[in-house]
This record gives sequence, C-alpha cells and structure tokens, in this order.
Amino acid sequence: MYYEYKPTETVKAQHGNVLRCKTWEAEAALRMLENNLDPAVSLVYDELIVYGGAGRAARNWKEFQTIVKSLKELEADETLLVQSGKAVGVLRTWAHAPRVLIANSNIVPAWSTQEYFDELDRLGLMMYGQMTAGSWIYIATQGILQGTYETLAAVADKHFGGTLAGTVTVTAGLGGMSGAQPLAVSMNDGVCLVIEPIDARVKQKVREGYVDEQARDLDHALELMQQYKQERKGWSIGLTGNAATVLPELLARGFKADVVTDQTSAHDLMDYLPEGDVDQVLELRKDNPEEFKRQALASIVKHCQAIIDMQAGGAVALDYGNNLRGQAEKGGLRVRDENGQFLYPGFVPGYIRPLFCEGKGPFRWAALSGDPQDILRIDRALLETFPDNKMLARWIEKAQAKVPFIGLPARVCWLGYGEREKFGLVINDLVARGEVSAPIVIGRDHLDCGSVASPNRETEGMKDGSDAVADWPLLNALANCASGADWVSLHNGGGVGIGNSTHSGMVIVATGTPEKAERLRRVLTTDPGMGVFRHADAGYELAQQVAEERGAKIPGQLV
Repeated sequence: MYYEYKPTETVKAQHGNVLRCKTWEAEAALRMLENNLDPAVSLVYDELIVYGGAGRAARNWKEFQTIVKSLKELEADETLLVQSGKAVGVLRTWAHAPRVLIANSNIVPAWSTQEYFDELDRLGLMMYGQMTAGSWIYIATQGILQGTYETLAAVADKHFGGTLAGTVTVTAGLGGMSGAQPLAVSMNDGVCLVIEPIDARVKQKVREGYVDEQARDLDHALELMQQYKQERKGWSIGLTGNAATVLPELLARGFKADVVTDQTSAHDLMDYLPEGDVDQVLELRKDNPEEFKRQALASIVKHCQAIIDMQAGGAVALDYGNNLRGQAEKGGLRVRDENGQFLYPGFVPGYIRPLFCEGKGPFRWAALSGDPQDILRIDRALLETFPDNKMLARWIEKAQAKVPFIGLPARVCWLGYGEREKFGLVINDLVARGEVSAPIVIGRDHLDCGSVASPNRETEGMKDGSDAVADWPLLNALANCASGADWVSLHNGGGVGIGNSTHSGMVIVATGTPEKAERLRRVLTTDPGMGVFRHADAGYELAQQVAEERGAKIPGQLV
C-alpha cells in the first residue's frame, strides 16, 4: 500500500470556490476522489477501500499522490488516463473531451477469474474498482438509497397493497452502502431487522441515522419487531450476529418474515464473514485465506438456504445483487428451478426493469461547495421542474427528513430519458445565476439502465436471453466520450465479482457556462438513451414505446 506516501493530514474533499487545478472539471475529479476516501465515507481508509469489500479509489497511496499531482497539472485540453487506480498517461485531446478516462479490473474474458485478479492485485498490477469507488462518484449509502426505496415501494405495491406498514423485512449486511435497506424499509413504513457480524458497524449506522435502534440480542429483536409490526410503525432494528446463524435460528423459532433479502458482500469470498467469533474469523482471513474462503462459502450456503426456506414459509424473497445466490450455487446449493431460473428473483427482473425501460436509474449530484444549502436549493428546483411526480416529491420529503449528508452534500434521484437532460440544464442555470455557490458534479451509479451487463443482477432474465451481452456498457462508455462527459470509466466485476459483470460510469460537471449547457444536453440524453436502446432491442414493448414517444432514434423502428 506504500504507506510512506500516505498524506499526513486525513484526506477529505476541499470545499468552496478556490481551485487547486486549472479547470473546474479537474478540480471536481480531485474533490470526488478525496470525498471517496474521507473516513466518514470510506470503509477502510488506510487501504483506500471505499465500499463493497475491497473497492478502492486508487491502487495504493503512492499512486493516489501521483493522480492528485496529475489532476492539479492537467491542462484544459488534456486527458488523464488511469489504469486500475494508477495514472499512466496524459494526452492532448480537446477542451470538450473527458478530462479523465478510467479503466478498472478489466481482464481478457478467458482469464477473468477472481483467482487471476487476486494474483495481479498481489503483484500491484491491478485493483478492484467496484462501481463508484474506482470511478470517483461514490456518495456513501445514499447512492443506492432511492433505488432501494423504489424497489421496496414496488414490493409493497405488488404484494402488500401499496405499503409495508404492518410487515417485517429481514436482511443482512451493514457495510459501506448497506444502510440503504433498513432506511428504505422504514421510509416505506415497514419494520426491518438487519443482521451484521461487526458490532461497530451496527453502532455506526445507528449514529448516522440509517438504523433506528440496536437490539441487545435476538430475543430483544423479536420483541421489538412484534411491537413495531403491531403498531404499523416504520422502524429499523440492527442486530449483531451472522445471517448464516441468525436466519436458521429464526426459522427454528417459527418466525415468519414478510420479506427477506440481503445486502452482504458475497461477490468475493474474502469479503463475506463466515460464522464464528468475529475476531477469530478476521485472524483466519489473514493467516489462512483458503480456509477462510472455505468457511465463507459454507456460511453463504446456509444463509441462502435460509432465504429459500423463508420463501417456502410465505415470505417474499428477493436477491439484492451481491451474488449470494451465485456463490451458494458454487457451494453446491440448488438455487435454480428446472428451467434454469433462480428460485427467488433478483430485484431488477422482479421489480425495477420497467424503470430501466424508461431510461430511469440512479442519477446523482454533489455540491462541490460543501454547502448543504446548495443541495436543498436543487431539491426545490427538482420539485418545481417535475410538479406532477408524486413519487419524486415523496422521496425528496423523506430524504430531507431522514438522509444525512456524509462527505460532500449530495442527492440521488431516479430520472429517465428526457428528464435527466431537462434537469441537468436546470442545475447548470442555477450555477450560472449564482443560486448555488459552486459547480455541481452530476453522475450516476453504474447500476443503471444501459451501462451494465450483469447476468446475476441488472441483466438477469432478459426477455431475449441477452443477459451476458457486454457490448452495451462498452457502447455506453464510447457514447459518453463522444458526447462530452468530463470523466468516463469502464470496469469489470462491480457488485457481483470479477468476471461476472461489465459496466461503465459517467460524470459531467455543471459549471454554469453555455458551452457546458450544450454538453449536458448531449450527455444526459445519450446516457439514459442507451438504456432505452438496450431494452427496446431486447424486445421490451415499454422501451419501444418510450423511444417512439420521446424521440429516441432506433434504426429498426424507423418507418
């Protein structure tokens, strides 16, 4: 990790209007890189791990320093190339070209295995970028919160008459982004029990406001769940324990969940903590990685089997996308039916795909000023721009009341094709008029409508069988470069592990200039447009209808 290069002062994003770089675009990249590493935001600061088990912002502290120096020296017509967390070149391009191009964890397909990646990582040749860790657009738990909120709202609509009030959701995991599930359940008026083996993480999420209360033990948790369920109160309960132990115990006691899911880091066996004393388990991971992975896989099998058993007992079960089912299958568990479909669905095919067909996904922005008032001003503009969107209004109301700002103030909001372009121009105009105090970074999660191929998550069960076709995220990255994004990234393995996904990221900075308005118009049409194209091509009638109604040009649909 080259700890001798670790900064003497803790890394945090600079606030205000003083530039250290030669353009706001390079300054934005620097501040977002710093924000990813802010200890309030990152999972393991000393190792530059942002979230998702091992997702890093830079390869090591030496390369972090090189990236920072390169961004500060970058000219307005130059582009920095970053290969798996290492700055490797600067090109003279154009002022309207991306300032940074990033590629993380990409390995030739036949070699794209966790084992080969681990060897490259050990040699210092590569790092795991997850999705928004290595692309410098992570905004802590809020980043996936609205998508989780939308998913659980869809669960409520489909199974519980439009509300989770009077229901209990059981889940697991309170790592970097995992506070989203308990808060999203409570925002949908349900009760949530979330199980996490590291006690300090439970306490942290309670402090941050993502979890309402910590239970003393399982008996206490059961009492609380019963109480709040009867009261029909939206509330979340954190329990220190291991899901592979606690879920079978809940079943043995005859407990019946209404909804069961998970958000553990299962994509890499080194990041899933097996059953046992946590301190001993962490020592085992350090001293005997192979035995640790063997035990992790055995615990994953127990965890996944318990979810299947809860489903058999009447619970609505859904996978939330960190490859728990895929790992359990490797461990010998039967997780598919006779037709090859998972016994319980992923959240995308189960609940979110219609939104993808409209080009919707986790669109986000962050205030480079560091001033929360800038985000609140944009919130008001959002509601004024889309006054008839009741779900959006409900989300903003609840987000303002319950979502803490961690690191640079930020907001996430699911907007679709046509809506992102419209609102990007609104934000740019706010910057131009000085109604926000500094430029605004606009980006998205890679978990988006047209930027990812992930057969066990976003593209699970595609209508035409094209689950593993990775041309779409590659085209997405190319199209965003052509349209004028400020930094673009292309990754392997985010969310579900090396070799299991390909995905691209996009960021553009609203600086308030007319030139940037034109680039925002193009990028924020191009990017969600890829989702419409991808789903229309797969045969989804809703996507084809959206393309026709909103003017997305698809050659096969032209008359």
